[in-house]
Amino acid sequence: MSELFNVLVMVAVVALVVVRQFSTQRVGDRRRWWVLPAVLFIVALRSDGALDHRHEALSAVMLGAGLVVGLLTGAGWGWTARLWQGPDESVWSRGTRATVFVWAGGIGLRLSLAVAALLLGIHQGTAALLVSLAAMLFARGAVLAMRARGVREQYGVPAGSPAGDAPSGAVRAMSKGGV
Repeated sequence: MSELFNVLVMVAVVALVVVRQFSTQRVGDRRRWWVLPAVLFIVALRSDGALDHRHEALSAVMLGAGLVVGLLTGAGWGWTARLWQGPDESVWSRGTRATVFVWAGGIGLRLSLAVAALLLGIHQGTAALLVSLAAMLFARGAVLAMRARGVREQYGVPAGSPAGDAPSGAVRAMSKGGV
């Protein structure tokens, strides 16, 4: 696939990610949180620029490092999000100030990898960025799904139970450090 297509996909996904980060969204019933990361990963692997054929070993190491940075950033994003349970037993999330710091650290690490690749003479196409972005979204979704189950179970609601048993107006909150 072309680099232009990858850039357009990245811009669209980053816009979606930024909107998600700073807006309230329902997370409790999303069973397909892994679909977007899987699609991004497939698009990245089908691209020609995933590995630099002149430096295959080093570019594979850089690609792996980008994958790790994406996983760490996504996990941090998921752990720093505030979760709460609405009156209908649904779980909601929103990024916090700590999430902004996680993002800044992730961007800094990703830029450091890009500079290191440049200094080593490794060409990294947009596929490397797509892999990192896919890993970030995957880790975030996994952490939020796990935490959402924990919120429900903490308040005595089994993970698979139907909504609507909570008293009217009851809103419960949970963040990493407690309420």
